[in-house]
Amino acid sequence: VQLQASGGGSVQAGGSLRLSCAASGRAFTSYSVGWFRQAPGKERDLVSAISWSGGSTYYGGAAKGRFTISRDNAKNTVYLQLNNMKPEDTAVYCCAATASPYWRTDVNAYEYWGQGTLVTVSS
Repeated sequence: VQLQASGGGSVQAGGSLRLSCAASGRAFTSYSVGWFRQAPGKERDLVSAISWSGGSTYYGGAAKGRFTISRDNAKNTVYLQLNNMKPEDTAVYCCAATASPYWRTDVNAYEYWGQGTLVTVSS
């Protein structure tokens, strides 16, 4: 499966963005998807993840209450809605897929990766 992330940009603190992860190739419904982010000088962190049905989701600490993950399997797309954004959300965000019915928190479990999209939040 091939993944392409989009939707990044520059916003002010308190603003919103919606990231999209479009998939092509193998049956998208066979994969759970995670959104990761990596800030300069920091490790890659799992922000949020969603099961292949969309029925189960995971949110990392920074995402809880502010971000929402969803998927539209008919469009082969996973979304990450970013609300009430903070300067510390500034990072390159990328999506990844794992051939598992349920989301995984281990970055090494994700076999397919898309390119990143840059999100910059100014104060």
